Amino acid sequence: MPKRILTGVVTSDKNEQTITVLVERRFKHPLLQKTVRKSKKYRAHDEHNKFKTGDTVRIEECAPISKTKRWTVVTEATA
Repeated sequence: MPKRILTGVVTSDKNEQTITVLVERRFKHPLLQKTVRKSKKYRAHDEHNKFKTGDTVRIEECAPISKTKRWTVVTEATA
């Protein structure tokens, strides 16, 4: 099964080798037909502390690294 890759914005880089990424998804409500925005935060492994708050990054699923980390940073997303 392929690994999921998500794009989001770094909201926190305060921990060593860890960043918090806010991923937003948009979908149309099935009944109201209105566009709904939902967001979720993921904690990702940043080996070299390269990314700072506000950066847009791509994260990929991986084997558990710690209690909360199941994602690694792939690259910085280009706009």
